[in-house]
Amino acid sequence: MTEKKEGLKKLIENLHEGIDPEEAKKEFKEIIKDTGPDELAKAEEELVKEGMPREKLNKLCDVHLAVFKEQLDDKKILVPIGHPINILMEEHRLILEITEKLNRTAVSIAQNKQKKFDAIKEQIIELVKIADLFKDSIKHYLREENVLFPYIEKHGLTEPPAQMWIDHDKIRELEKNLYSTIDTIKAKSLKYDDFTNKLLKAVGSLAGMLTTHFFKENNILFPASLRLISQDEWKDIRKEFDEIGYCSFTPKEATKEFVTVKKEEKMPEEIMMEGMIEFETGPLPMSFIEPILNTLPIDITFVDHEDKVRFFSKGAERIFVRTKAVIGRSVVNCHPEKSYHVVNQILDDFRAGKRKTAEFWIDLGGRKIHIRYFAVHNKDGKYLGCLEASQDITEIQKLEGQKRLLD
Repeated sequence: MTEKKEGLKKLIENLHEGIDPEEAKKEFKEIIKDTGPDELAKAEEELVKEGMPREKLNKLCDVHLAVFKEQLDDKKILVPIGHPINILMEEHRLILEITEKLNRTAVSIAQNKQKKFDAIKEQIIELVKIADLFKDSIKHYLREENVLFPYIEKHGLTEPPAQMWIDHDKIRELEKNLYSTIDTIKAKSLKYDDFTNKLLKAVGSLAGMLTTHFFKENNILFPASLRLISQDEWKDIRKEFDEIGYCSFTPKEATKEFVTVKKEEKMPEEIMMEGMIEFETGPLPMSFIEPILNTLPIDITFVDHEDKVRFFSKGAERIFVRTKAVIGRSVVNCHPEKSYHVVNQILDDFRAGKRKTAEFWIDLGGRKIHIRYFAVHNKDGKYLGCLEASQDITEIQKLEGQKRLLD
């Protein structure tokens, strides 16, 4: 394994220096001779642990993909309809169909002989519809990042999910570029030829990225997850998929019932007879605590002293997606890599007692979101962990004067 790691390191350096892709492919084949995808993934994980930046390792993925594509092109994954992997693969298929439709529309616009925006009104309407479908595909990536990836990580395979998340961030950037290109039509900020050139480039880049990424997931990540994750865990994964929800284009057949769990309802008097917790400011039935936390007008997440996610509230409308799959997951892995340094800085400062709070505010979907982090200590001053509180303050910012009467 050490020899293979050193070979991979050298190959990655050569890739950065501009080695010919075909030459890199030959070198890679030699390095991974008699090595399966799982063993290779472990070698890549060790490289990251030894300090290799993930973005740098990500460059190896294209070579990795080119080699394994020759072996995997004809292989199919057989999973039942309704299985989480079946749902994801069906969405992959449909997103690529949508991408092809986008490409045909872009080519039609570029080939329009009149070269006037008024002559392509129908195509522009079609572009906007397709862009809306891409925006709705966010739920596909959220289900992977917040449910599937944590389960794979629990089984010791951390690097492939991290690489896929890097791809997700690239896809989001390419989609933003597509949206901004379409918006130039409304603003009329580009000449016709400049617009079509920009549109074709945006569509081509997005189509290439999606095709490559989906192939990696369908043929490498998903088969690995099926080998690692148990049937009972897949049932839990499906329930959490349902909680996040599906894309507008996800086939209803794909999301048909996979697991049904019925819970017995308890009478109020039974609830009151359950165990009580004596707080300093009053006792509460144990079963009341979760509903109270879920009723708070903020989303809260608790991360313990080892930086593991231990609890999150489930309000009616969470701002950021959280699923039970993240419980026990290192909190840094719940964020894109570009945020790692900020997360680690906050936690290190809390642990060292350098700060007690940290706060940020961002614009998200036209709303103002206030995000605060608090160091949590017990009565003896021992650090217990970090509490994250996120709140939509858009309407609060609009308050003026006073309100003393009930509507």
